[in-house]
Amino acid sequence: MSAINGYADLLVTAGEYSSRNDIAHLFSRFIGMAEMKLNRRLRVGDMEKTATVTLTDGAGPLPPDFIEARAVSMPDGRVLRSYSLQALLGRYNHRIRLTHAPDAFAIVGKTMTVRPIWGGDVQVTYYAALPSLKPTNPTNWLLDIAPDIYLYALVEEIAIWAKDVAGAGAAASLKEQAIKSFIVNDEIARFGQNKISIGGPTP
Repeated sequence: MSAINGYADLLVTAGEYSSRNDIAHLFSRFIGMAEMKLNRRLRVGDMEKTATVTLTDGAGPLPPDFIEARAVSMPDGRVLRSYSLQALLGRYNHRIRLTHAPDAFAIVGKTMTVRPIWGGDVQVTYYAALPSLKPTNPTNWLLDIAPDIYLYALVEEIAIWAKDVAGAGAAASLKEQAIKSFIVNDEIARFGQNKISIGGPTP
């Protein structure tokens, strides 16, 4: 069981940590701001999802909760290479026949573009945004397994709203410590104790 049991409990706990009892009417705004920042910062296994994207004339809409692509593959399992849109369009021009299967993609906003131009389904593994907390969706995976991150993120937003610079700084520091610890544990769970070697000269 989580140390914080859902939306209502999070509201009460964040108010206690902030020494505020006048935030209920603004709580959804604080939640939205906190989740926006967490979506920018977190890239962990629990955010990974897989979806089918249907392409028409070389482009197709991404899932609404899409943040960042992990892999894009064809029905036969071939993995497409990732490019910026400018590089993609420069490398694969209009002279390539439509019958060729794509081997590269680019993401612009909520749209995927592939080249050569092609129509059909591709499988996308991606990082998904947090399912937003609200009274009708009182919990999500992050609140269940790392309630401290949510709590400190909200305390930070409340302090920013209250123009409490010191309080915002303290909450931001606690949030970052909790995030770093969470990311380390996530990497150990996914990859074990293997060390990642980075190529290049040794100083």
